[in-house]
Amino acid sequence: MTGNTTTSTGGLRQASPTGHIAPVLLAFLTTAGLFYVNIMPALVSGLVEGLGFSKSTAGYVASANVYGASLGALVAVFAIKHLRWKKAAIAALIGLILVDIASTVQTDGNILIAMRFLHGSIGGFLVGIGFSVIARTPAPDKTFGMLLVVQYGLGGVGLMTLPKLVPLYGTSVLFIALMAFSLVTLAMLPFLASYPAKEKTVMEAERDGSGVYFKPLVLALLAVFCFQAANMGLAAYVIELGKHAGLTTGSISTTLGFANWISVAGAVFVYVIGLKNGRLKPLLLGLVVTIVGMVLFRFSSNATLFFIANVITGITWAFLIPYLLGMCAAFDGKGQMAALSGFFSKMGLASGPFVAALVIGESNYTLLINLAIMGIVLCLVTAFMPARLLDQKAGREPDIAPMQPQTAQEVIE
Repeated sequence: MTGNTTTSTGGLRQASPTGHIAPVLLAFLTTAGLFYVNIMPALVSGLVEGLGFSKSTAGYVASANVYGASLGALVAVFAIKHLRWKKAAIAALIGLILVDIASTVQTDGNILIAMRFLHGSIGGFLVGIGFSVIARTPAPDKTFGMLLVVQYGLGGVGLMTLPKLVPLYGTSVLFIALMAFSLVTLAMLPFLASYPAKEKTVMEAERDGSGVYFKPLVLALLAVFCFQAANMGLAAYVIELGKHAGLTTGSISTTLGFANWISVAGAVFVYVIGLKNGRLKPLLLGLVVTIVGMVLFRFSSNATLFFIANVITGITWAFLIPYLLGMCAAFDGKGQMAALSGFFSKMGLASGPFVAALVIGESNYTLLINLAIMGIVLCLVTAFMPARLLDQKAGREPDIAPMQPQTAQEVIE
């Protein structure tokens, strides 16, 4: 990165694409559409405690939000080439704020499910825009890293404070927090540069011919889906899991807050390890460690083990997502595959809580943990082939950052 962090356009000082400020602004833009995922445990618990929803209904509300995001992200894959992305982002942020305002006064579960699906659709579209713009940056790896820092850092604040505020101010405080984030992001948007689309890559030209890379791409997308579904299915009910194990709401929210902040270390590990050992070895190691962390949730009655389980799974979540998204982005330099990986990511984030809501019953937490472990195993199986292929094509070059290569030329050299 250069020392120049801003450029002037029409009298407005915009953040330079090669500077230090732009990744932060893009991280906020991408996080705004899906910030409720980072406070998902607080949202589910708040609906149960604040509005008296059943655990299943609260899970359906949460999953509807993310299923809507999946739809929005899918639309973004096809629409991004035809949009002025800044104007589209402004409209999406305003839409998010309006739906959150309406959500603060809604107490009917079925209506809230429909409203949160609408909110998710708008947010998913915004995230799709963010992913595609990040793929156009000079250093997508660093921007994805900053995205994780923002998500985990602010998510930690939300998990630490919001569960304690719901009994005092009601469930509306959850939606007010989302509105505040969207307003802040709206104020940041004018300071971003235009980020035009890149030229057609060699890999895209290869696709137009033989289409040989579709199989590994599909497997990479499925790996993203399985990983997100497994993690979010368990994470959505982690507060209720702690309560069932006999822990207090205060200790649980504090645990989750600190665990989220510590989890930022996972993104730091990505920078340190890079692709020195390829993609496959870090993925294998990270997924095995994730399984260990999930097994520890069986012993949540022990506050220390509950904390350790949250820290382990949080770190591996932040560590593995750049590799998994990187596998998808490596097949396309324009941003469409990055947006498509966002769609599969959100489908996973939605499907996890949905399946969890189906099986949770009153207290089926052991089954929930087992299903999450199965999801991680499936992720390992589907990620193996594309990770190995990209390692071979990239030559496992030691100095490439983990979200790269972003273009076909870098893949095949």
